[in-house]
Order: sequence, then structure tokens, then C-alpha cells
Amino acid sequence: MTVTALSLAACGTPGDGPSTAATPQFVEPTATTAAPVESAAPPAAAGKVVTPATPSKTPAKPRATAPLSVRYVFPVKASNVAYHPTHSKYPATDIFADCGEKVVATTSGVVLEISLKDEYVKGRPDGPLNGGLSVSLLGDDGVRYYGSHLSKVLTGIKKGVRVKAGQQLGKVGHTGNANGVCHLHYGISPPCARVGDWKVRRGVIWPAPYLDSWRKNGNKSPVAKVKAWKNAHNCQA
Repeated sequence: MTVTALSLAACGTPGDGPSTAATPQFVEPTATTAAPVESAAPPAAAGKVVTPATPSKTPAKPRATAPLSVRYVFPVKASNVAYHPTHSKYPATDIFADCGEKVVATTSGVVLEISLKDEYVKGRPDGPLNGGLSVSLLGDDGVRYYGSHLSKVLTGIKKGVRVKAGQQLGKVGHTGNANGVCHLHYGISPPCARVGDWKVRRGVIWPAPYLDSWRKNGNKSPVAKVKAWKNAHNCQA
């Protein structure tokens, strides 16, 4: 295949709902593990003055690498793959590969939404049907990963199903508003809302730096960047 290395002008908005309906299915994210409770300091000895420790003046830098328990995988398993660092209209990435190549889970997590039916109509304004067949995954890192324009979603991939990093979710295709070009629209976002937040779900931060890392078996994490976007935009794309 000759990979088309250009960003599609109207590509990548999310898909329609699960099964034969147009309304996406959503699973509420589970609560994360509570932070550990600090143990109380021992009482001061009689007659001694305890001087509190001086706090560090240097703020801690956000982690660029994921915790050891989180593993990231490049989302398309194929030898002939290309993508641009930019995307038209909003932050996302189009990953170009042959139709039928494997689309896999970026990291371990739970399936939030799927679209099993392509109801996109060419010429309509951007909306929740643009993605065609798609899968949205809430990773164990708290980040949402979205892939669309699939030719197929694998049997057994349904809302609420737990998947592992690298597990196949579907196949590359050109459903929805893909301009007839085989590719995976790939978006990274916080799981801000329930059904209907397609503008956030389609992507809010640039995936390319993370894809560069994962393609080389690195483990660069988007957690800090996603959190910063959420705090700055209050989930409004």
C-alpha cells in the first residue's frame, strides 16, 4: 500500500451508537484507588522543641513516564504505518495503514463506547456519526483512547468489557467521513462526559509525541497533559 501522508480535512469525529442503534453506549468510569493515609508524626520528647521540616521550594515536575503498572502499545499492529504530527481542525492523529490491519488497545482498561453501524451521510456537518465504526477505551491510567473509521469491531468487544494492552479491538477501515482512505482516526482525551461529548472524545491533545514513543517500545504517558487540558478547559472542546 502507498501510505497517504496527509491529514484529512474532515476526518475523525466520533461514530454512532452500539449495535444497530445510533446512540453510543457509555460505562461510568470506576473510582480510582484512594490515596494512602499518612501516618501521624511521633510526639515530641519532653523538653525538646520540634522544628518542622522546610518544604522544598522546587515544585515537582509532572511525570512523562507512566507508572510501572501501566503499559502502552502503538494502536495499529502493522509494518506499513504512517501518521502526521498534526491534524485538521483539532488535536488528533490519522494513522494510515492498509484496510484490515489490526487495531489494538493502547493500554489495559474498559471499553466505554462502541459503534457497530456506519450511518454517516456525506455532506452533513461534523457530528457524532462522522467516525463510522469506532471503539472508545478508558485506560487504567484514567485517559480515554478513541479509534474510528474501523472496517470491523471484533466480536466480544462490547461496552463494559475489560481488555489488555495490545489486545485486538478491530480492523483499520474507511467507514464514516474517511474520504475513502484506509486509516485509523486516533484521539486522546479525558473521560469528561457521558454520551454526547463527541467533540472531546475525538481528541483534545496531540497524540504524535506518545505514538513516537510507543512505536519504539517506549512508555511515554499522556496523563499529565490530559489532566492539564481538563483543568484549563473544564471539558469544553
